[in-house]
Amino acid sequence: MQKKKSKRIIRIALAIGTIISLFFVPWLLVKAWILPLPDTVQKQADEAIGHGFDGMVVYIDQAGKPPMYAASGWHDRESKIPAKPQALFKIASISKLYDVVAVTKLVSEGRISLDKSIADYLPELVGRIENAEKITLSLMIQHRSGIPNFTDAPNFWANPTGTYEESLALILDKPANFEPGEDYEYCNTNYLLINKIMDDVLGYGNFQFIQEEILRPLKLKHTFGSLSDVNMDEVMSGYHVGHPFDLKADEHGMLATAEDVGTFLRALNDGSVFEPGEKEIYDSIYKYEHGGWVPGYQSFAKYDKDLDAVIIAFYSTTDSKLYNWNLSEIINNRIVKILKRQKL
Repeated sequence: MQKKKSKRIIRIALAIGTIISLFFVPWLLVKAWILPLPDTVQKQADEAIGHGFDGMVVYIDQAGKPPMYAASGWHDRESKIPAKPQALFKIASISKLYDVVAVTKLVSEGRISLDKSIADYLPELVGRIENAEKITLSLMIQHRSGIPNFTDAPNFWANPTGTYEESLALILDKPANFEPGEDYEYCNTNYLLINKIMDDVLGYGNFQFIQEEILRPLKLKHTFGSLSDVNMDEVMSGYHVGHPFDLKADEHGMLATAEDVGTFLRALNDGSVFEPGEKEIYDSIYKYEHGGWVPGYQSFAKYDKDLDAVIIAFYSTTDSKLYNWNLSEIINNRIVKILKRQKL
């Protein structure tokens, strides 16, 4: 009798806990999660606009099926131009996948070593970055360096830096967050330094190397290193909650169409982007999918092994509390469920 009573008390406590926790979860996330699953990816994209996103683009490459495209909302809200499946989008940290493939190729060629340190490649930073002698290229790639993240500087996104020197200045002479290799912390400073090292080793901008070694072999003609390289009319507008203006003109690195990112991600996951021996190097240092965030732009490049499907999702609205990021992940998971249900 006492045992049954104890179980009943536990059930009641769990129920109360669940009810209380819901007060701390935005109801929009709960709604997005519990709504009936749409029949198609296009309907899911349309539903995303109903959740508050200004625009969404989806590209899916599933083995044995023709590519699938979906677009909903606005390409440009002010001009009332509908979303375009082939729009250019700021892919933000998805670019790290391209960076690591480039590093992999340079390692394979013997031009860079994963075991060399910041002190070896950038000796001027010894004494300015703590543990520079112990932080290897491999640790930076894996976000295990302990270097402070320059984009975490107060009010960074209100007035972002424009150069390597400006970005680096935000973290120089600051204490490490942890000893190299002892922890993990996502850090954009790692890739700021990796790109600088590649530039120095190559003697020219590393995006040129990415073009020559990755983009051209894969015939990716809609991937660019900067806004200065594109027709601005082709760039999807981006919006941040509480900010009244289109953020399209803000420079934040690489841009690409969803299809180009999907083609690259397929080649990354099936190994066709690599020369013999390179995939083993990449396997040892990084992952095979990524997300990206800059104000106005959320991007996701994922591979689902069960479906043998590459799924690229672009969302053109961000917010400071990252509710929209969590909402995007719910929608992404629902897209996978739709694809799995269609497979049955």
